[in-house]
Amino acid sequence: MSNEENKNGLTRASLELLFNISHEVATVLDLPTVLERVLSLSMHTIGANSGTIIVLDDQGNPIDSTIIYGSEVFDHTTQQLKGIIDNGLAGWVVKKRQAALIPDTSKDDRWLRRPDDAEDATGAKSAVSAPLEAQERLVGVITLVQPGPNHFNKDHLSLVQTIANQASIAVLNARLYQESQRQARVMTALAESAAIINASLKFDDVIQRILQQIIKGLDVKAVSLALIDTNTKEIEFKASTCKDETDLIGKRFKMGQGIAGWVAREGRDIIIPDANKDPRFSSIIDNLSGLETASIACAPIRSRGEVIGILEAINPKEKQFDPDALLVLRGIGSLAGSALRNAQLYEYLEAAQQRYYDLFEESADNILITDMQGRIIEANKQSTITTEYDKDTLHKLDINQLYQQNPDLLGKNFENVQAKETISFESVLYAKNGDQIPIQVFSHLVTIDGIPHLQWIFRDISEQKNLDQMRDDLISMIYHDLRSPLSNIVSSLDVLSSMLDIESDSAIKSIFMIALHSTERIQRLTNSLLDINRLEAGQPITNQQVLVVSEIIQEALEATSPLARNKNQDFEIKIQEELPNILVDKNMIRRVLINLIENAIKFAPAKSKITIGAETKDEWVHVWIKDRGPGIPDEDKSHIFDKYTRLSSQHVNQGLGLGLAFCRLAIIGHGGRIWITDAEENGSIFHITLPIATI
Repeated sequence: MSNEENKNGLTRASLELLFNISHEVATVLDLPTVLERVLSLSMHTIGANSGTIIVLDDQGNPIDSTIIYGSEVFDHTTQQLKGIIDNGLAGWVVKKRQAALIPDTSKDDRWLRRPDDAEDATGAKSAVSAPLEAQERLVGVITLVQPGPNHFNKDHLSLVQTIANQASIAVLNARLYQESQRQARVMTALAESAAIINASLKFDDVIQRILQQIIKGLDVKAVSLALIDTNTKEIEFKASTCKDETDLIGKRFKMGQGIAGWVAREGRDIIIPDANKDPRFSSIIDNLSGLETASIACAPIRSRGEVIGILEAINPKEKQFDPDALLVLRGIGSLAGSALRNAQLYEYLEAAQQRYYDLFEESADNILITDMQGRIIEANKQSTITTEYDKDTLHKLDINQLYQQNPDLLGKNFENVQAKETISFESVLYAKNGDQIPIQVFSHLVTIDGIPHLQWIFRDISEQKNLDQMRDDLISMIYHDLRSPLSNIVSSLDVLSSMLDIESDSAIKSIFMIALHSTERIQRLTNSLLDINRLEAGQPITNQQVLVVSEIIQEALEATSPLARNKNQDFEIKIQEELPNILVDKNMIRRVLINLIENAIKFAPAKSKITIGAETKDEWVHVWIKDRGPGIPDEDKSHIFDKYTRLSSQHVNQGLGLGLAFCRLAIIGHGGRIWITDAEENGSIFHITLPIATI
């Protein structure tokens, strides 16, 4: 056949091929079908024995291909395709983006030689290759091969270029369609996974749903889930579908140990086709799970950008992971992070609510919750027992219907109740049966679901009141029983004083003075007990007289000097000159000053100084006693003047706790004030105000 006839034959073949290609792929969008048809027609037309079409993504990476040898279509891997692109003729065509003709593969370095290229095998070949370009995008490369050299020529090269130009649009459309289908499948799978995973807020249930979705989405034999312990920075396996899962669950591994540890540390997902060939793989998990890992996909679980765990998918049933496997696993990992975090927060909230409910419902105190207007919206079990109202009835009541109100302290509309501040006072609870129960009221602001409410605690203090009454009765009994023998002792001391010459015998005088001072202290105590009862009963102070402040202070100092000398303490006097006189009950105020000075002596260290001062302040005389002791804690200052209140001390016997209570009642009975402040350095300062005499 002449060259002209051969050329005409190729032209007819070219036209026929282009027509056939257009006809075959015009309505086909399945990429493997498009590739196989284009390659088969090309091989048949130019007489090639084998051929390859490799499809590239927009980054030039091989993503699919069709390889035909003779009449057989062969499987391939991405790794094999990458080797061809990196080192073979197809790679040269891709890099240069131009067609290539190799008449004799044994003489051209662009050909990637394989064992079958040897002389004793198929030997040298002829090859032609062309890029597939569409819309200025490189979408692939076609390569045709025929055994024996010099089979293809420039006309064949031209024909292959024509084929590539004609097929490139079809390949691009099929690739884009495949990508869109793949993305649709991934999005559908993730949407379905999101719906199923987020359908529960139970932590263990969420984990199982995650595993089920991975098995369904990736079609693998086993899935495991591990979480990172934020304290130890170890990964702990929480769930697995392996046959020996119980041996794996709860096991901990260091960050970086094994594939899972590497993913947890690096925060990157990965697919490993052959795990046993990867140096990061650890057989420990296989030994625990009873599974022989071949291929593995692993992705981090993220929550708010932080890696909190990992997902492992092991051994896909198709032996190799689908190209979309990592995308699906990565997506489920993101869903899992949010779902697990929400489940944890939900369980924490449930536990906190249960703890609060237990504390609220099972409390021994009466606890009620009201709105800011005082309407009861919740009441615990103890409140129904104490009030004898059922919960439905309580919910219809106003809080002020249950107790004796204190609007001065709480405010007319509870406006004095501030956040994080508790108002406390004593009151009376009105029970359904008419009983009036003494209570201590605690009221403070609480926020429930973002709305302010008031919490009320009514603590039954009946037993405390009974004990206080018993204590008062006992003290009163002691007081009355002491008066008669004490009067006898005082009378006896007066008789002894007249019978004995105590001034001439220092020993007798010392003993006599001790007895006299002790008797005076007992008299002050009994008189203070009597005054406490009178003042608490509301009796007015009637025995008032005009006194010089310095004189009554001096009397108090003389009474307390022996106690101060025992501790080597000194008194410092700071009395304002020309201080006005005061109108008070002399005996009562004298005992107040003695109590305050004795209190300072007790708590101040040995060899220290105690300061007593007085000055005019408005229409009052302000007197203060300052010590250098340890001071009084802030939490004790509000109730230090209450009856039976005693500060803890390892060194001082503090008595019954009635001295300061008497001082408060006596000063208030005179219309004055009593309070305590901290000294500039160490110690405390007790202050009292006394009325100035106007007559």
